[in-house]
Amino acid sequence: MTARTPMIRMASVDKHFGELHVLRDINLEVAAGQVVVVLGPSGSGKSTLCRTINRLEPIDSGTIEVDGQALPAEGKALAALRADVGMVFQSFNLFAHKTILENVTLGPIKVRRIGKDDAEKSGLALLERVGIADQKDKYPAQLSGGQQQRAAIARALAMKPKVMLFDEPTSALDPEMVQEVLDVMTTLAKDGMTMLVVTHEMGFARRAANRVVFMSDGEIVEDAPPETFFSNPTSDRAKDFLGKILTH
Repeated sequence: MTARTPMIRMASVDKHFGELHVLRDINLEVAAGQVVVVLGPSGSGKSTLCRTINRLEPIDSGTIEVDGQALPAEGKALAALRADVGMVFQSFNLFAHKTILENVTLGPIKVRRIGKDDAEKSGLALLERVGIADQKDKYPAQLSGGQQQRAAIARALAMKPKVMLFDEPTSALDPEMVQEVLDVMTTLAKDGMTMLVVTHEMGFARRAANRVVFMSDGEIVEDAPPETFFSNPTSDRAKDFLGKILTH
């Protein structure tokens, strides 16, 4: 792989849900170590875009590559790709009947075939990193939403992914918990993780993103550094969106 191979590449991607054209000719490249925040009104296709990158949503046409490899359709190759692409959703999707540490070690043991002791050692280090090592023996229901989401991030990181996808990771959280999750994400960004983040958190977009991609009606309308996007959006749709968001 040359250094120039983008970590994520989407070329001419189209996707329909029935009559609804949810992704229209999407072309997007994300370089290794870049943090791209996807903004846009609801229904603009942001979450669908995020979910196509690990084939949670199949596409109708076009190409998606992760680290130079086209997305496999199914089977073992798809499972291997999903192991390389960490995903954090709105809902934490933790296994309710397993402890936090078990949640974090399950993937490495089952998928990566790492020994239990090693998996637990790195699992603890990750829980330390996201600030909840003291919760390791609790079950998800015993944790706050913010702690559960931090556990979900640790679980995704435990697979040593090449890319992390975040689909509105704070939208189900109470306001006082949002910052603790964004802080973990900001640290990850600083540490050089390749990240694609769908979010409504403008402060995070300004602070942590290398690029802001603005979507509207299934299209990428703007793709610019945050300072350019927030201070000088070029399209009317972005101006309208920012006008509604930033006046509140």
